[in-house]
Amino acid sequence: MTEATGIVGEFLGLKEDTDADVLAMQCGDFYEFFADDAELVADELDLKVSQKSSHGSSYPMAGVPVDDLTPYLKALVERGYTVAVAEQHEDDGDIHREIERVVTPGTLLDVGGVDAQYLAAVVRADDGGTDGDASDATYGLAFADVTTGRFHVTTVDGTDATLTELYRFSPVEVLPGPGVRDDGVLCDRIEERTGARLSLPDAASFAPGQAGHVARDHFGDDTFETLGVGDLGVRAAGAVLAYVDETGTGVLASMTRVQPYHGGEHVELDATTQRNLELTETMHGDRAGSLFATVDHTVTSPGGRLLKEWLQRPRRDRATLDERQASVAAFAAGALGREEVRETLDVAYDLERLAARAVGGSADATDLLRVRDTLGVLPELVEAVEASPQLADSPLPDILSRPDRDAAADLRAALADALVEDPPKTTTQGGLFKPGYDDELDEIRDRHEAAQAYFDGLADRVKREHALSHVTVDRNKTDGYYVQVGKSAADGVPDNFEHVKTLKNSKRFRTEELAEKERELFRLEEQRGDLEARLFAELRDRVATRAELLQDVGRAVAEVDVLASLATHAVSNDWNRPELTDERALDVTAGRHPVVEQTVEFVPNDCHMDGERTFTVVTGPNMSGKSTYMRQTALIVLLAQVGSFVPAREATVGLVDGIYTRVGALDELAQGRSTFMVEMQELSNILHSATEDSLVILDEVGRGTATYDGISIAWAAVEYLHNEIRAKTLFATHYHELTGLAEHLERVQNVHVAADERDGDVTFLRTVREGPTDRSYGIHVADLAGVPEPVVDRARDVLDRLRQEKAIEARGSGGGERTKQVVFDLDSGTMTTADGGSEPEPEPKPAIDPETAAVLDELDGLDVDRTSPVELMQRVQEWQERLDGE
Repeated sequence: MTEATGIVGEFLGLKEDTDADVLAMQCGDFYEFFADDAELVADELDLKVSQKSSHGSSYPMAGVPVDDLTPYLKALVERGYTVAVAEQHEDDGDIHREIERVVTPGTLLDVGGVDAQYLAAVVRADDGGTDGDASDATYGLAFADVTTGRFHVTTVDGTDATLTELYRFSPVEVLPGPGVRDDGVLCDRIEERTGARLSLPDAASFAPGQAGHVARDHFGDDTFETLGVGDLGVRAAGAVLAYVDETGTGVLASMTRVQPYHGGEHVELDATTQRNLELTETMHGDRAGSLFATVDHTVTSPGGRLLKEWLQRPRRDRATLDERQASVAAFAAGALGREEVRETLDVAYDLERLAARAVGGSADATDLLRVRDTLGVLPELVEAVEASPQLADSPLPDILSRPDRDAAADLRAALADALVEDPPKTTTQGGLFKPGYDDELDEIRDRHEAAQAYFDGLADRVKREHALSHVTVDRNKTDGYYVQVGKSAADGVPDNFEHVKTLKNSKRFRTEELAEKERELFRLEEQRGDLEARLFAELRDRVATRAELLQDVGRAVAEVDVLASLATHAVSNDWNRPELTDERALDVTAGRHPVVEQTVEFVPNDCHMDGERTFTVVTGPNMSGKSTYMRQTALIVLLAQVGSFVPAREATVGLVDGIYTRVGALDELAQGRSTFMVEMQELSNILHSATEDSLVILDEVGRGTATYDGISIAWAAVEYLHNEIRAKTLFATHYHELTGLAEHLERVQNVHVAADERDGDVTFLRTVREGPTDRSYGIHVADLAGVPEPVVDRARDVLDRLRQEKAIEARGSGGGERTKQVVFDLDSGTMTTADGGSEPEPEPKPAIDPETAAVLDELDGLDVDRTSPVELMQRVQEWQERLDGE
């Protein structure tokens, strides 16, 4: 126990009782930090440090005013700290402090911007998965946004699917269950994938009995069973609810409904696909240049959040997509109605977050006025929609009818009748409520105004009655009310004026009458402040009880905002409504990349696949646009299943259950994974996950290893996708040998990105044409990249000779070193001398080491006909790693 006493001792004692990184302890009108915490917040927040003595020692001290704590809390939490807040209490003159809340990234209420602030819990099945392999285990996931009351629950199989969901929701804080927190590799991957803080609450909060009781007590005994949520999902939900309650945010009541979701409702987008398609951020982590940044024209924060959610979770059910498309079409056709709706939305605030603040008790009068104003937006939106023939004849009226409009109008009227237009910042300051709201308050207000009138007219009375000049009346915290007289007239004040202070040019006085009137005024101010604080708490509680209503209105407003935003982008960029079908068709005419077309003069291209042609091999030069072509196709399908128009002249899109991509790879050496290993793991995931109803985008499979290994893997992957999975596939490759598969596999077709070569100059036409390409133009790309001219010239000479099977000089580095005429045999992969003889035999190699012999034995015993392509690739990768280690 610390030796410090008094306030410092109380602070250090409370700090020992919390696991939080920092403690903010209320001391009167300030929140104070002492000792190491003071040094920390001073460094992080640029606060001034002073010293506080206690028990013969001096301790650093820093503080912030009570009313200014929120921004400092936010800044500390955003820097990765958890902050405990101890509030001051007084009982019969005894002042003490208690920790009432702990603010963490996932429980911070006062946030700004578009992004959701999800708190997640991850629970793993106790058995650890099939054959003890945790990668195959079943996981329960719960995601709660304390700022909006959103609460999602699901169950997934495998660590990859778990990481995908975590990447999709991008939580700021993750609570790993007992089995998960003991898995260091998985925890590292969660932190790497999400950047979230991992917090470790009591493992008992994840236990089936305790977690189940908490979850069912909050959402209802039969809710989870009715919604089909399994035990793991319930345990994750219970752990989140317990953590929110334990940290003291006070917002549990805003979590009014649990929203389970299952794989069959949404298009599967694994984390790799979301990253490759740059849905919400680019490959470099920037928001600018992402699909979300490109199509986001929302005018409200909840609208922006909902648009991001739609992009990351496209839908599969036709009814929802048809409703969204019809609404976007109505907004696109009704320009005047669209602009009026957007102007109306522009004054709407974030009702979901305002509801959470009301439930948590942190909403002030300004927040309640924002609730009032946003509830007033709802009837204005209804009026704007009804006034437009296009909008009126669309699903939009149904969307706006989902909230209880009568209840919303009643709550708005109650707030309008209660609060003044420009309320004070604090609830005890007085002046919150309009006259007529409360009879008792009106009486106190009248008496207060009468008392205040005495002071308002005091200066004039003193001047008139005592013939004094330079007289003012004012108040401060030290002296209370006083009469201030200029020094030149101060000697003429009456005898009953008691001198209290001398200033440079004036003197201050008080009288017994003034003191009596002051006591009366202060007593009325205290009564008024206490009554207004009580009335405001009751009004805020009334708003809090309607949290579900506010959420309903907020979500309807957000949905209208998103639909208007999609229409705005479609009209501005010549996007068109796609035809959705349950057939296995993908027919795009003059399609474009939705992001790239914003910055360059884009060349549109077609993509045609149907039940007879589902596999397209894409060839063409480097830098010609193959990857862009495949990405734009995937994004067109994704946008269609968001309910948006698409960047194409025409498009027929067969609904897919998942979009899987492997486009490029970055070395992850810190995690022990090379480019080729990442490529193979991504390919493995696709071959395990994709179905006949999926869309698969593969770019340059096998390029990360030796030529023959690479082409073998690519060849086997093509056959497996074509014969076994049968998914719609775009497969870009530089292995021209694969184009021959179109003659042997019935659903394979070739297309290529054209280039024009004249007099040695190459122009990339960016046009996709039928059939395979004949060349890669790699040397031309090397020239464009600035490779030194001698290297480019030599490469052209070698390429020409290889094509003509002519001898090549293997040039040495010194002038006196003899050159050698050799020919490279493309079939055998060996060099022969110009006279037809083979290269001299190399020196005899030493005996084969045991590890190499073991690999050869395993290879000799492998039954290729009975080994799946995926397993074969994994075995090859394992052998290469073993041999490379020698």
